[in-house]
Amino acid sequence: MRYSFFTFPQLTFLNSQGLAAVARALVPAASRLISTPVHGSASAVRTSVEISLDAARHGRAPRWLFLVLFAADTLHGQGMLKPPTNPPSSVRPAALQNVGIDQNLNGRLPLDLHFRDESGRDVRLGEFFGSRPVIITPVYYGCPMLCTQILTGLVAGLKPLSFDAAKQFDVLAVSFDPSETPELATKKKDAYVQRYGRDGSEKGFHFLTGDEASIKALTHALGFRYTYDPATKQFAHASGIMVATPEGRISRYLYGVDYAPRDLRLALVEAADRKIGTPIDGLLLFCYHYDPATGKYGAIAMNFLRLAAVVTVIGIAAFLMILFRRDLRTS
Repeated sequence: MRYSFFTFPQLTFLNSQGLAAVARALVPAASRLISTPVHGSASAVRTSVEISLDAARHGRAPRWLFLVLFAADTLHGQGMLKPPTNPPSSVRPAALQNVGIDQNLNGRLPLDLHFRDESGRDVRLGEFFGSRPVIITPVYYGCPMLCTQILTGLVAGLKPLSFDAAKQFDVLAVSFDPSETPELATKKKDAYVQRYGRDGSEKGFHFLTGDEASIKALTHALGFRYTYDPATKQFAHASGIMVATPEGRISRYLYGVDYAPRDLRLALVEAADRKIGTPIDGLLLFCYHYDPATGKYGAIAMNFLRLAAVVTVIGIAAFLMILFRRDLRTS
């Protein structure tokens, strides 16, 4: 008996995973329908199906093949064999469309805004500016993971520096959750001051809370965009910190949750207009340049070569000077 071969365009969607799933589901049924039981893995059944399809084209198909074809047609009709419809990796999920950091370098911060410090006292933002650069960290204290990593990474990057909080710089953490309280801010401050571990540093760490209007105004000036997800009752936000000048202008953005001590030091030196640091920092800034795209400091090869050339010339001049003086003594 010859079998008529029917074309099933649905089988074009039977990739290795789809066909393997169909095969796994049909192995028991197929074993009952044919005289010789079907054994083996799904891949073996797939190979058998491919061979059988070729046999069907020549009128020599086994009976259980049509059960596979019928199942493929049924599954496709139910939408179970459609190709993947995942969005491209470059497309953001809808919840993250309004999340990110827009750089506003040299932008002026609204220093007349009012917040509450960790003691509950009403404070003006400008109180934390005027004499030292300020590291600003937009976070929320009830964040289950990312904000903790940001603050922990910041303290870890500051500990190796010779600069001290409250002496050469200040840290200003601002919660963008208007429902958070000074009590929660106090707990966070105590934890990170203890982690920082330097005497008097509590005067250089400030953890603020505020109303929605003040929070929106500050985050807008920082270019910090976030959104609230009612389903998870959490905020979706980016990770990064900003370094501001004593006059309240944004000087640098540093991204991520790990901040290299070198990047923090150079950012603070530049924000302070080189009024802090050493001459070595000046040389480092000659050789390292801030890249706004990455939020990091990278080496400038040409400046390294120039510095090496200057050092070489000075070395040769010193060597010749020593030889010249030695010749004068011998003569």
